[in-house]
Amino acid sequence: MRLRLLCSALLLAGSSSVFADAASHAAEAERFLTLTHADKLSVPVYTQVQQMFAERFAQAQAPQNKRVLLERYQAKADEALNRAIGWDKLKPDMVKLYTTTFTEAELKELMAFYQSPVGRKVLEKMPALASQSIQISQQRLQAAVPEVNKLLAEMTAELEAKQP
Repeated sequence: MRLRLLCSALLLAGSSSVFADAASHAAEAERFLTLTHADKLSVPVYTQVQQMFAERFAQAQAPQNKRVLLERYQAKADEALNRAIGWDKLKPDMVKLYTTTFTEAELKELMAFYQSPVGRKVLEKMPALASQSIQISQQRLQAAVPEVNKLLAEMTAELEAKQP
């Protein structure tokens, strides 16, 4: 009986430290996400949706006195996006993603880097660099599209020619 009580006490003590470690790890992930402004990741999506509504408004050649209609629908779109990708919806998954990807010690090292002068510069410049990188890739990809389409057509022709 004493052995069972001792084992139970050890299991409880061990599990509480695991919970404390998990909570500490999650707290470090949250601090890292705050430091890196992860809550702003979806801002481009909101901006893109707002632009879509504004473009549709312009295409419809709506008079300026109907601008309140545009703004009402943009607000509704923001509400729909908040329900789907608002930070309160994303944060738990992001914390889990970062705690499964990085150890608590690694998160602390990352935070130390991002708090350094070069780390702050990376945080400041990375969104523009990522956007420009995507543009460069898309421009280069455009050069390959005709050749890829030609290859697809050739393969389709060969497949159709070989069918019984």
